[in-house]
Amino acid sequence: MLLEVENLNVFYGKAQVVHNVSLNVKAGEMVFLVGRNGAGKTTLMRALTGFIGSEANKVTFSDRDIRTEKTENLARMGLRYVFQDKRVFTRLTVKENILMAAHPFKEDKKVALDKVISIYPKIEEFWDIKAGGLSGGQRQLLLLGRALLGDPKLLLIDEPTEGLAAGIIEDVFKVLYLLKGTVSMLIVEQNLDLVTRLADRIYAIREGSIVKEITEKSELKDRNRLEEFL
Repeated sequence: MLLEVENLNVFYGKAQVVHNVSLNVKAGEMVFLVGRNGAGKTTLMRALTGFIGSEANKVTFSDRDIRTEKTENLARMGLRYVFQDKRVFTRLTVKENILMAAHPFKEDKKVALDKVISIYPKIEEFWDIKAGGLSGGQRQLLLLGRALLGDPKLLLIDEPTEGLAAGIIEDVFKVLYLLKGTVSMLIVEQNLDLVTRLADRIYAIREGSIVKEITEKSELKDRNRLEEFL
């Protein structure tokens, strides 16, 4: 098992916002986490990547206990978080954003650029544009490309299509489809068209608790069934 979580809890002061969450991601899987706004999805993702504190019986990544690991160490181990807020270095060009992301992993510059181009060839059109001038969709695709540098094992991707136009959502779908099976992913997403087209498994979360794990192919494709969790 690549990622295994047992009975994870998150508190904000005395208020508990994530309750006894258990989930797992296998190598090569694309797993989705669906639920209403405020259900605890982003909080869970931040806890798994060390941005906020949590308590758990078990959190392992590649069979290693990561409950006390710092975020930067998790990134070096191959666990990457793609933020919901499409955070880029706005004053740097697109190319500079990629090269800066490659630097901590000592990845060759050409290899890094070629890797991003391979999943989204259009990005070359924006090489010399400051990232602050990109649309939300272009920023999202840049973030997905940056997350691939240094050969990650697992991407945690938070709401990749939120607020995007239909055409850009399709570009995001194509990138995720291209990556499917080559890198494991745990994705928070409310666009059920995307979920039903890509999911290997789905966890539904409600009020901070996992209420259902969906594994049957017929259920994975049933948008009406999934809508009850949104």
